[in-house]
Amino acid sequence: MAHVVTLLFPAFLLLLAQGARSEKCSPSSVEVALTNTGARAGTPNDPVFEVTVRNRCRCAVHGVFLRSAGFASSVPVDPKLFRRDGSGYLVGNGRRIESNGEVRFQYAWDRAFHMFPIIVQDSCS
Repeated sequence: MAHVVTLLFPAFLLLLAQGARSEKCSPSSVEVALTNTGARAGTPNDPVFEVTVRNRCRCAVHGVFLRSAGFASSVPVDPKLFRRDGSGYLVGNGRRIESNGEVRFQYAWDRAFHMFPIIVQDSCS
């Protein structure tokens, strides 16, 4: 019986490793961090917030969408970095974000908005 276990254990490790390689990125692979910069802008002099969208997946992602109910800004937000698209907000013009890469943008409003990823497409192979 011990001989069978010895033969199956390496095969099990091989299957486990293959499964890890084919693991796909998900919205939980993307981290959204919000920081109050301390600056003020717009009318009526709203606080400025910086949003960092970071890819924590082992492979690149693209087509990242966030949800942010009621989002508004008293200053323009660069649409190449963050813009409304359908029922969500497209990050980085939908372009590729490398592993550990990030996209940053700023907005100004009287309060911070909760943002979280809802759609992520990956480039895992």
